[in-house]
Parts: sequence; structure tokens; C-alpha cells
Amino acid sequence: LGDACVLWNSVVRYINQLIYTYSGLFCIAINPYKRFPIYTLRTMEMYVGKRRNEVPPHIFAIAEGAYQGMMNSGINQSILITGESGAGKTENTKKVISYFATICSSGKRKEGEASLEDKIVQTNPVLEAWGNAKTVRNDNSSRFGKFIRIHFNASGK
Repeated sequence: LGDACVLWNSVVRYINQLIYTYSGLFCIAINPYKRFPIYTLRTMEMYVGKRRNEVPPHIFAIAEGAYQGMMNSGINQSILITGESGAGKTENTKKVISYFATICSSGKRKEGEASLEDKIVQTNPVLEAWGNAKTVRNDNSSRFGKFIRIHFNASGK
């Protein structure tokens, strides 16, 4: 598997609005700089309980793999999201958090109370406020890495 092959495959998939692709163990995401309707609840449900090779490449497949790894082995799991400025790291991180919050929520909350997903995602602007700057590629580019730890109980909630 060479650079040219990965690039060609990525370009073909991007043209077909398939922004995620696998290269070995890695999931490559190409930032389309526009919204695609690929992050819906229905899309999330497609990935729940599925192995990576049973569904199309997607950040939800990566999140589900980590979740299943944790549930099956009882061992902590990690997801590393990396890339250059404007690559979509923050957006993909929010999608992973959203996936976990959605599949792990009990569905029970008081009227007017924010969802678990909303509570977690709302913390991001506070973190971003200390280290962001405008760059040529991105108006709100992070100047630091982030480590986000999400705790689950034994039942995966």
C-alpha cells in the first residue's frame, strides 16, 4: 500500500461524498468543509454492535470499536484523532463524544434538562477559549492538544 494508492482512493471516495476510508488500522477522514447528513441518529444506530468490517468506514465505527473493546475486555481504550490545522479534529472529536453520549444515555432526564451529549459538548468552547487563534486555514484553530477522558460504569453507561 503506497502513498499514491491511498491518495487515489481518498480522492475517489471524496468525489462520491464518502469522506471516511480505512488504510490498515487507520480511519482517514477528509474534511469536506461543508455539512454532510452522515451524523444522524439513524446513522449512529447502523454502527451499534457492528464490527468495523460490517459497516462503511465512519468515525462512528471507530467509536463503536473502542466501546466494544472496553465492554468485552474491561480494559481502557483510546482513540487518537490527529491531523493538521483545519483537518476536522475538533469536529470528529465531537462526533465521537456524541456517539458515546447517545448510545450510553439512559434516555431518562428531567424536562428542560440538557442531554448528556449537550453537557459534554458544551464544555469544549471553554477548553478552546484558552488556546485558539486565527490561521490561514481556520478561523478558530486550536494551539494545543486535548486529552478527553470519559468514564463508563461496568454496564457501559
